[in-house]
Amino acid sequence: VQLQASGGGLVQTGDSLRLSCSASGRTFDDDSMGWFRQTPGKEREFVAGIKWTAGHIYYSDSVKGRFVISRDKDKNTVYLQMNNLKPEDTAIYYCAITVGVLTFVPVEWDWWGQGTLVTVSS
Repeated sequence: VQLQASGGGLVQTGDSLRLSCSASGRTFDDDSMGWFRQTPGKEREFVAGIKWTAGHIYYSDSVKGRFVISRDKDKNTVYLQMNNLKPEDTAIYYCAITVGVLTFVPVEWDWWGQGTLVTVSS
């Protein structure tokens, strides 16, 4: 399984950014895909997740109302639309896949992309 994340960059407070993650190597019907983020010295944090087939969506409280996760089943791609970005959103963002229950716990996810850096200046 391969995950390729892209779309990070340097933006200002209040700006928007869309991350993409293309996946390959398996059938994702029973999987969930999600986004995590991590800053130096902190644990990896769940941001958003989506059940691939059913489309059920989950967000962390810190991004709810600002970020939107979606997926394109034809392209095997998951997106993270990030709006009204804040300096505290600065992190490396990782996409991931889990074949089990969608949880907020990084160790329970099975495959990870390489990460894309998002920097929000004040």
